[in-house]
Amino acid sequence: MKEISNTNLTSQETNIEVIKKRIYEIRGQRVMIDRDLAELYGVETRTLNQAVKRNMERFPEDFVFTLTEQELENWKSQIVISNSIKMGLRKLPLAFTELGIAMLSSVLRSETAIQVNINIMRAFVMIRQTVAAWQSTNMRVEQLSHKVDVLNSRVDEILHEQYENNTEMAVQIDAINEALDKLMAQPDTPRKRIGFKHGCMNDDE
Repeated sequence: MKEISNTNLTSQETNIEVIKKRIYEIRGQRVMIDRDLAELYGVETRTLNQAVKRNMERFPEDFVFTLTEQELENWKSQIVISNSIKMGLRKLPLAFTELGIAMLSSVLRSETAIQVNINIMRAFVMIRQTVAAWQSTNMRVEQLSHKVDVLNSRVDEILHEQYENNTEMAVQIDAINEALDKLMAQPDTPRKRIGFKHGCMNDDE
């Protein structure tokens, strides 16, 4: 397949980090768009798509699919390109899954396509590793959050028990204070004196 020179794409732009930025999630799958792949391979988009059409038996639906109008508009909103290029994207592009991209190198049959595909496969692997690491971290955070919830629940139980105990003690203290107040409020009564009393002698004496 004839390759074309592309002054807008340097060799450094085919590195993994650049490729990762051109991988999108559509229909729950990680895909790359035909124009991005063509640019990376150094061929025209129509040339790439023609090669795919000539070999459709190698590209089932889980390898490649055509974007809908809504998917195209959503994709346009995610990419940073000039308005003129966006306006030129009138034809619904093809989206290639990881399996479809792997198959492209056998269809394009160029050294560039092989080398680019190697980096693309590495980019997909790096994304999967990043997602797996994030999921693992998220799981640990959820486990930690559950432990914190359990701890908070136990603290609430302890505080509730202390509140009930303090309430019971307060009732007892109030009862004691009430009894003391009643005792202090009682009037003093003179006590009967014991012993000899003057003026109480018998008349015989």
